[in-house]
Amino acid sequence: MRVLFKNDQPDLRSVSSVIDLTALDVISPGSPGYEACARSSAVVRCHSVPDVVQVVACAAATGRQVMPRGGGHCFVDRYPADGIVADLSGMNQIVGDDNGVAVIGAGANLGAVYATLHESGRTIPAGCGDTVGIAGLTLGGGIGLLGRRYGLTCDRLVGAQVVLADGSVVECDENRESELFWALRGAGGGQFGIVTELRFATVPEPSVCRIEGNWTEGDLIQAWQDFAPDAPDEMTVNLTVQEGRATLFGASALPPAETESLLREITARAGVLYAIDIRLDVPYSMVKPTFSTLDPDQGARRVRSEFFARTMSERTTAGLLQRLEGDRRLAFTAMGGAYNRVAEGDTAFAHRGERFLLEQVAGPGDPWVDEAWSTAHADGSGRVYPNFPDLALENPGLAYHAGNRARLAALKKARDPHRIFDFPQAL
Repeated sequence: MRVLFKNDQPDLRSVSSVIDLTALDVISPGSPGYEACARSSAVVRCHSVPDVVQVVACAAATGRQVMPRGGGHCFVDRYPADGIVADLSGMNQIVGDDNGVAVIGAGANLGAVYATLHESGRTIPAGCGDTVGIAGLTLGGGIGLLGRRYGLTCDRLVGAQVVLADGSVVECDENRESELFWALRGAGGGQFGIVTELRFATVPEPSVCRIEGNWTEGDLIQAWQDFAPDAPDEMTVNLTVQEGRATLFGASALPPAETESLLREITARAGVLYAIDIRLDVPYSMVKPTFSTLDPDQGARRVRSEFFARTMSERTTAGLLQRLEGDRRLAFTAMGGAYNRVAEGDTAFAHRGERFLLEQVAGPGDPWVDEAWSTAHADGSGRVYPNFPDLALENPGLAYHAGNRARLAALKKARDPHRIFDFPQAL
């Protein structure tokens, strides 16, 4: 293990009886990885399950909270003040088997997952960013370009290994620790234990049509809302709108002629010229990084978001566009399809009847984010994607978990009575 302490001269006595200090590398502020977790007193880089067990034991013995960090990022600072961060980036193995099951360490990032599975012609429905951590993405749901066809990333999860608050290590799936397994699929990010390994039922990797079009005028928002959530499952088309520019992008596993026909339909509805670039026969794992320029650096922005079960009114749309200037951005993600063919209570991810997700994105100090969110909220469902945490929510438990909140809270109380796994907006 490698530990980063908050102060130049940390008090090691509180942890010395639990962790063998001779095995640790104490790093002072300014070292790589320190700033990302500066509110916590120690960051432990774990390379094995026994490492994670020791971290949990340390937290229990000292009365501190512990928060896992996979290989990726989070929209908000959830690290515990004066607590411990279990950095799992060293646990990043990816192994597939002949039955189509992939065993993936909790520290792996999507870029490595896609590349490794591609070698055997397999993949999983997941997000777009190469640097996104597979654990956090999965445990909060997992939306991506194949999701309308195959469901959330957590819908492909068939098992997981978890270190619980009492230090025990359990395997969970539909038959073992089934209640915990239910909770991990949509509400498991640091709530009930530290997930160290995930097992997925993979799908054949398709070759897709890569889609991108850009316009400087036209009513793309209304046309997109009427089209994208109801498109065939094999097609996912998302939309970003900035000052003077609208970008339609996504992927389609439909035949090229059918793909083009559907795209001509949406541009006709929007009253714009058909100006969409379609690249044929692109492996799914290779199309996703090409959209990275559409998603600015996570650390340089603030995001608020909400799901929508119905089309926004023209009045709401006009209000959102009124002050859309500079680096402000609206990002629309299509739901529907396989996302919505799972019952709300079948997994902890409760948002199974939504048409789309809307994000308001701008610089960290820009008040427009809150103003735009309030404008859109008039038509929203009140539900929020757990992987897009929002510290400004008045009732986060209801927003993130809806009708599953009470069941999740009961499991939290039973599995973590002393709240070792705690952070802002935890159950």
